[in-house]
Amino acid sequence: MKTRLSYSARSVFVSTLAIAAALPSLARAEAPQALVDAATKEGMLTVIALPHDWCNYGEVIESFKAKYPGITVNELNPDAGTADELEAIRSNKGNTGSQAPDVVDLGLAFAPAARKEGLLQPYKVATWGEIPDNIKDADGYWYGDYYGVMAFGINKDLVQTSPADWSDLTKAEYAGSVALTGDPRSSAQAILALMSAGISRGAEPGAQSGAKGLELFAELNKAGNFVPVLGKAGTIAQGQTPIIAAWDYNLLAWRDALNGNPPMDVIVPASGVVAGVYVQAISAYAPHPNAAKLWMEYLYSDEGQTGWLKGYCHPARFNAMLKAGKFPQELLDKLPPAEAYEKAIFPTVEALDANKGAIVEGWDKVVGANVK
Repeated sequence: MKTRLSYSARSVFVSTLAIAAALPSLARAEAPQALVDAATKEGMLTVIALPHDWCNYGEVIESFKAKYPGITVNELNPDAGTADELEAIRSNKGNTGSQAPDVVDLGLAFAPAARKEGLLQPYKVATWGEIPDNIKDADGYWYGDYYGVMAFGINKDLVQTSPADWSDLTKAEYAGSVALTGDPRSSAQAILALMSAGISRGAEPGAQSGAKGLELFAELNKAGNFVPVLGKAGTIAQGQTPIIAAWDYNLLAWRDALNGNPPMDVIVPASGVVAGVYVQAISAYAPHPNAAKLWMEYLYSDEGQTGWLKGYCHPARFNAMLKAGKFPQELLDKLPPAEAYEKAIFPTVEALDANKGAIVEGWDKVVGANVK
């Protein structure tokens, strides 16, 4: 059962995340007609790494297609990780065909390096002023789109007692049960799961959290508790991965989709509560740059932001839209209780980068499990 989150509780929650600066009035919701015309002339948008059950992307994509029927949405590898997205840009620099992504949705830790490498191009959406400054590149090369916290998804048919914290996962009762959603050498979600685990062991966010996170997963692997399988809703349902560490919004969407078959718990761990921001960006080599810009305008419009909230993701413009009464009350009522988020840590870009480096470089040596 979900607990209603009051407006006052939301205000405390959001200010705690330090993303509520003075906000201008809401900007226009509709994209300029000239951009719509140019994008429609291109006729295609190529996206990558957007599973339909991630952050309600299925509905978001369908709504974009319905709004702009002259644009075909070409979806590449929905299960790709952030590193795969960037490699797709690199390997298709001279390719204007269907394998070259126009847009990417990246883990925040990967974004500054992607800009430095010249993989991204700048663009500022109409609602740019309502995206908090601390989750966007000042020049428009990347900008936060949504955030959530790391949590556990648990198959209650198979796991009698749900783990309350990361330390519980080492118990013998969880043998052959614990999984990640991606390869920790390339998946932002998996990398942030290890950061959460490391912080729960007293580490500071950064290289130390990466080292401590590797330490915990080495223990899980040695004990036989870690399952080196890419965790999804299907693997939870089938019992292949009864416990998965993933973003809360993914797990809540999976729980709803499974509809009690099997029943599923979603638990925010008692410690090491890491909040993760993902960002949008346009490829520097986008074959359809106007369609890419139109996609961004849609994602950051009232309609696009509300679409993400339906998938339990807190969109970047959450503060401004909440203040203006833009969200349907029934959506606000479905959000998890505020107290689950009160201890959330929003790591800096520098800490994310150091954590990522420690995990990517140390996974094979410290843990040695090939996640696939």
